[in-house]
Amino acid sequence: MNEAPPPAHTPTRGERRAEAREKARVLRESQRKKERRTLWIVQGSIAVVVVAIIAVVALVLTNSVRPEGDGPLNMASDGIKIGQNFEAVATPSRPAGARPIPSEPNPAGVVEIQVFVDYLCPRCAEFDAENGELIRTLVESGAATVEYHPISILTNLSAGTRYSLRSANAAACVANYAPNRYLDFHEALFVNQPEEGTPGLTDEELVELAARAGVDASTVTLNAVEQCVDDLRFRDWVQAATERALEGPLPISDTSVESISGTPAVFVNGDLFEFRYPFEQSEFAQFVLEAAGAEFATNPTPTPTPSP
Repeated sequence: MNEAPPPAHTPTRGERRAEAREKARVLRESQRKKERRTLWIVQGSIAVVVVAIIAVVALVLTNSVRPEGDGPLNMASDGIKIGQNFEAVATPSRPAGARPIPSEPNPAGVVEIQVFVDYLCPRCAEFDAENGELIRTLVESGAATVEYHPISILTNLSAGTRYSLRSANAAACVANYAPNRYLDFHEALFVNQPEEGTPGLTDEELVELAARAGVDASTVTLNAVEQCVDDLRFRDWVQAATERALEGPLPISDTSVESISGTPAVFVNGDLFEFRYPFEQSEFAQFVLEAAGAEFATNPTPTPTPSP
C-alpha cells in the first residue's frame, strides 16, 4: 500500500515576510551596484574630460611662454643697414620678440636714410622707382647709409598666399645669408612686384630673384636661402617687427616719431619725410639736403651733394 505524500508546507506569515524582505534586499543591492557602475562611468567620463581640458590648457600655456625663434643676422635694429660698397653692417641675431637695437650713428657728414617698406605696397615700389637710384648713388659714394626695414602690413591682400609676409621673410633670409646682396634683392622685389589681390610670387620665384640678385648659386648660400624661404623661418620675427613698427617706439636714434602708420615711411637723420604724391626725386633730394643740415650742403666730402 502506497503512502500518501506529506502535505505541502504553507509558509507562515513570518516566513512570507522574511522572504519578501530578502527579495527587497537583493533588489536594493542590485540597484546599488547599478548606481555604483553608473557613478563610476560618470566619474570616469568627467576625469577624461578634465584630463583633456588640462592638456589643452597646458598646451596653450606652453605655447604662450615658448620662446620665439631668433630673428635674422644683420637685422638687430629690425632693419639692415647698408653702407659704402653696398656692404651691410654686421649685427648679431636677436630673439624675434626682443626689442630692436638702433644702429650705431654715422660719422659726421654721412646721412642716415631709413625706409620701412612692405614689398606688396604699390607706393613703396613707386617711391623706390623714383628715388632708388638717388639713394644708391649716395650710398655708393659714401655720402649716406640706407637702412631698410621690411614689414608685412598687407599680408591679407594676396589671395590667401600671405605674399607680404613671405616676401618680407625672404628679405630677412637674404639679410641673414647674403647681406651684401640685399640692396639688389630689395630692388628686384619692387621691379617684380605683384598687384594687390593676386597670389604674388611663389617661393620658387622669390628664390630665383635672390639668385638673379647675386646670391651665389655655386655655394651652399642659395640653398640656405631657399630652405629659409620654404620654411618661413623668420615669420615670427617679421610679424613681431611689424607690430613694433606700428606700435613703437621706432628703432631710430634721435627721432621724435613714435611709430609709423603705413608704408613707405622714410626717415632722414631721424626726420620723417612728409612726401607728396606722386613722388618726385627733386622733393626727396631737397629733403635730404635740409635734413642733413648746412654742413652736408656746403661740404660735399666724401660725396657730391645731391641736386634738388
